[in-house]
Amino acid sequence: MSASVPRLVIAAPSSGSGKTTVATGLMAAFAARGLAVSPHKVGPDYIDPGYHALATGRVGRNLDAYLCGPELVGPLFLHGARGCDIAVVEGVMGLYDGAAGEGELASTAHVAKLLGAPVVLVVDASSQSRSVAALVHGFASWDPEVRVGGVILNKVASDRHEELLREALDQAGVPVLGVLRRVPQVDTPSRHLGLVPVAERHAAAVEAVAAMAAQVSDGCDLPALEALARAAGAVPGGSAPWTPASPTHHPTRPDGQRAPVVAIAGGPAFTFSYAEHTELLTAAGADVVAFDPLRDEELPEGTAGLVIGGGFPEVYASELSANEPLRKAVAELAGSGAPVAAECAGLLYLCRELDGLPMCGVLDATARMTERLTLGYRDAVAVGDSVLAAAGTRMRGHEFHRTAVEPGSGAEPAWGVRGPRPRVEGFVERGVHASYLHTHWASEPGVARRFVERCRTS
Repeated sequence: MSASVPRLVIAAPSSGSGKTTVATGLMAAFAARGLAVSPHKVGPDYIDPGYHALATGRVGRNLDAYLCGPELVGPLFLHGARGCDIAVVEGVMGLYDGAAGEGELASTAHVAKLLGAPVVLVVDASSQSRSVAALVHGFASWDPEVRVGGVILNKVASDRHEELLREALDQAGVPVLGVLRRVPQVDTPSRHLGLVPVAERHAAAVEAVAAMAAQVSDGCDLPALEALARAAGAVPGGSAPWTPASPTHHPTRPDGQRAPVVAIAGGPAFTFSYAEHTELLTAAGADVVAFDPLRDEELPEGTAGLVIGGGFPEVYASELSANEPLRKAVAELAGSGAPVAAECAGLLYLCRELDGLPMCGVLDATARMTERLTLGYRDAVAVGDSVLAAAGTRMRGHEFHRTAVEPGSGAEPAWGVRGPRPRVEGFVERGVHASYLHTHWASEPGVARRFVERCRTS
């Protein structure tokens, strides 16, 4: 695949400007024109990529310079964009907002520079006219290495309002590539951690994506946006596509021995998962099988290891609790010493109870919803050996939840969190590794290989 895949980054001055509508609608509009579109999201967000996948028919992928390191952004992008005609990257927060206290690291601007991609700025113009030129000029000139190739004006009230905005932007020298009128908001409901995931409202989500596509197709200059994407050139640094298979590692699968089955929780309650995790497990020699803890009363046949990622078990606590056969199966698997890796929602599911309702009881801990949002990147180090990492392994993670687990760590914690307020968190018990931290295994591929090897030998 050519490293000069056409690409655009859709950014905004701040959250709430409309970049998700524009990015998702643009992906769907390009796909409707017959283009194979590669969808990407800056940052650790799991929910927007689900809508991107609906828009394009391809897996939505994340580009996070904090979790994976800047050096992997280009390779991961090229891996996801393999075989595509064009790529659309949705930004996070405001264009220049990155990891707290880390300068530009992991900001949309940082990722745009790492990709050598032009930026399209989505501006909420609902309460301004001539001032829009000063706003756009400031964003376009703040960092000369960031190329703002155009602007899409959102929430424009009338033809006269559009005329005033265009006149002002003529002086700023940034072309207007789209104008979206004020319309009733596309039906993308939110709750305590953001948009409701696609898996929970598939039919309505399909309608919402179609509405976004229509809005963008009607209001944007699609040929000009495509031309801007095609002018991007090669990805800087001579990046080659990332691959889940290490050049020095070959899965040790003796002749006649079946690949170990690694079950991955999915369905509406467990929607947070990076595509690269499954790819890494498969490359390490596992037979990866998905299951839905809301519906399936048994683990997949022959399960040798279990991965339970993030999601919303608090929303489905009653249904998860009611599925007693599966809870018992999970407890029995963990009790046998089989490898179990759980992140955030998975941690809650392994607890004794969640909001007073029985869960799997693998961990002697209770979980409950709270009013407090815990959010942010974390720099972590493995406290001891586990099925995922050897003691001392350093990984970066992300926390995003409104729940609390008591106690917050076990006798053997999963991670030591570095920083101004060092702490330990999570649980390592026999084959179980459970923690609030979401991690991206592409940053440390040995995690997946270690997990699969333990599945073979446990």
